[in-house]
Amino acid sequence: MPLPPEDRQSSPYTGWTRAHWEATADDLLAAVRPYASPGRALLDLPGARPSWSGRRSDGLEGFARTFLPAALRVAGAGGADPQGLLERYAAGLDAGTRTPTTERDLANGDHESWPPVTDRGQAMVEAASIAFALRLTRPWLWDRLEGPVRERVGRWLTGALHHTPNDNNWWLFPLSVGGFLAEAGIEEKDAHAAVRRGLEKIDRFYLGHGWYTDGRPRAFDHYNGWALHLYPVLHAHLAGDRTMLAEYGDRLALHLAGYAHTFGGDGAPVHQGRSLTYRFAAASALWAGALTGHTPLAPGTTRRLASGTLRYFLDRGAVDENGLLTLGWHGPEPRLVQPYSGPASPYWAGSAFLGLLLPADHPVWTEPELPAPAEVRDTVLALPQPGWLVQSTAHDGLVRLHNHGSDDQPADAVQPDNPHYARLAHSTATGPTHEGVADNHLALLVGGQPTERGRIRPLGAGDGWAASTWLPRVAGQDLPGVTVTSLTVAHGPDEVRVHLVTGAAAGTGVRHGGWAVAGSRVEAGPAATARADGRLTSELRNLWGFTTAETVPVPGGTAYGPTAVLPVLTGTLPGGTALLACAVRLTGTGGPSPLRGPELEIESGGGETGETWRLSIRWPDSTVHHLRIGPGTVSTRPGS
Repeated sequence: MPLPPEDRQSSPYTGWTRAHWEATADDLLAAVRPYASPGRALLDLPGARPSWSGRRSDGLEGFARTFLPAALRVAGAGGADPQGLLERYAAGLDAGTRTPTTERDLANGDHESWPPVTDRGQAMVEAASIAFALRLTRPWLWDRLEGPVRERVGRWLTGALHHTPNDNNWWLFPLSVGGFLAEAGIEEKDAHAAVRRGLEKIDRFYLGHGWYTDGRPRAFDHYNGWALHLYPVLHAHLAGDRTMLAEYGDRLALHLAGYAHTFGGDGAPVHQGRSLTYRFAAASALWAGALTGHTPLAPGTTRRLASGTLRYFLDRGAVDENGLLTLGWHGPEPRLVQPYSGPASPYWAGSAFLGLLLPADHPVWTEPELPAPAEVRDTVLALPQPGWLVQSTAHDGLVRLHNHGSDDQPADAVQPDNPHYARLAHSTATGPTHEGVADNHLALLVGGQPTERGRIRPLGAGDGWAASTWLPRVAGQDLPGVTVTSLTVAHGPDEVRVHLVTGAAAGTGVRHGGWAVAGSRVEAGPAATARADGRLTSELRNLWGFTTAETVPVPGGTAYGPTAVLPVLTGTLPGGTALLACAVRLTGTGGPSPLRGPELEIESGGGETGETWRLSIRWPDSTVHHLRIGPGTVSTRPGS
C-alpha cells in the first residue's frame, strides 16, 4: 500500500506524520499474514536458519512480536480494527494454548502448539509481548474470549511467574506478565510478586543518571531504552501506579536527556551493542517518555527523532521484496545476528509503534518537527555511567560514540572481544570490521597476533574527554605485566586518542585502526585517509609514537556496504612506558579536510621524568586542552 504524501509543513525534517506510522504498521502486519499457520498460532517466517530455540519457538516469536504492534495499532485507534487484526490473534491464542509442547520442530503435523514457558526459555520473552498486547486490547479481545480460551491462555502465561529468567533485562518479562495477570484476576498473589521481584532485580543494575547495565558488570547498549526503561515505565503507566511511574519515569527522563544525542541527523541510531536487528525499536523509549510525560524533549523533537529512525531503516532496505523485516541492519547482515535470533526476531521493532497510543491531537503529533540535537550544534557530551563520550557535528549530522566503559564481559570470565562492544568508538554511519584489521582499536602485535581489549575499566568521562584502562590479551590470556591506559579527547569534528602502554617488551609492534568507511576510495597524504565515495571521510594521523600510515581494504566490508576501507597506523614500542597518540576524524560531505590539526605538545614525561606524561592539544580553532596521563590515571583541563 503506498504511503501518504509527505507533509513538509508539519514535518520539515522527515515529512512523516501519524498517518505514515499507521500505514507502515498496516503494511508490516499485512506482509506477515501469508506465513501464519492454519490456526494462526505460529508465524513461520522464511529465513536462512532458525534460532537456537528451534522453529516452533521462532513461530511463537513471530506471533508475539507482531501481536504487540497490532495491539498498539488497534488501541491507538480506540478499538477500530478494519483489518481484522484482533480476530486473527484471538484465533492464535486459542490454537496455540490447546496442547503446549516441548517439541522444538514443527513435527508430527502439529503446526499450532506453543512451547511452554521454562527456565531461561525464549517463550518467557514472548509471553511478555503477548501480555502487554492483551493488556492494551483487553476490552476488544480478552474480555470477549470464551472462558475456556481465557483459562488456557492464562495458565500458559502463568509459567512466566514460576520459572527463572536470565539475570538481566529478562526479569522484566515476568513483571510484564504479572502486570496483566494481576489485572485479569489470575494468580494475583504470584503476579504481584513477579512485579515486585522484577523491579528489585533491575534496581541492582541501575547505576544512576538514567543508565542501567544489562546484568553483566558493564553491558551498556540499546537494551537500556527498548527494555530496561520501556517495560517498567509502560507497566506503571498501564497500572496507573503514580508512585512507580514517578520513580521509573524520572529515570527514563534522565536517560533520554543523553540518549537523544545518539541519533544522527539522518535518523540513524548508533551502531553499537547486540540485537541491532531490532532497528527502529530504538524509538520506543522516546515515545514512552512522551506517553507518560517523563521526557526532557519537546514534542516536535520526539517525533523528529522517532520518525527519523523509522524512515532511516525503511529507506535503506530493512524490508525485503515480500514486505518482511530481515535479519540485519539496512538489509540482511548475518554478522551482527546473535544465535538467539530467528526470522521473526526483527519484529521486536514493533515496540516503536508505541507512539500510536498518543491521540492524534496530542502535541507530539500536531506541533512542527524540531531539529535533532545532532543538527542543532556541534556537541561533545560526557555520559559517565556507561563511560561514553558522545560527539556530534551539525554540518553532517554524524554522531560518534567514544567507548571507555561498555564491554559486555561477564563477571566471572573474560571472553573474546565482541566488535560491537569492545571498540574505542562507534558511530551512526560506520560499523565495525569483522575480519582483517580491527577498526577503532589499538593492538599490540605479539607473535604476529593482535591483542584484544578484554575487560574495560573506566577512569571517568568529563568535559570533552573519556578514559579507561585495560589489560591487552592474546590467545585468551592477559599479557603478563602489560597495561594500557587510553584517553579520548574530542573537540568539534576532531578527536585525539592517547595511549600509555606500560610493561611491553621493546620492539613490540603496535597497530591502530581508525574509522572503517564503506566504499573504496583512498587518498595519499600525511594522514592515512579513506573516503567513502565522497560521502564519508575517515582520516588518521600520527601525533606521537607511530611510524607508518596506510589505508587497507576491509574483507567483506561492514554493515554499511560490501566494500570498505580503513586507515591504519603502525609502529614499534621502545619498551618501558611508551606514549602513543593520533589525530582522528570522521566527517560527512562538506566537512573540513584534510586533517592537518590538532597539534600535540609534550610538556613533560617519559625518559628520566618517570611514567606520568603532561601533554597539551591545540585544536584548529586555537582551543587548548592540557592532559596528564599515567598508568591507570588521567586528568584534563582546558587552557589557553
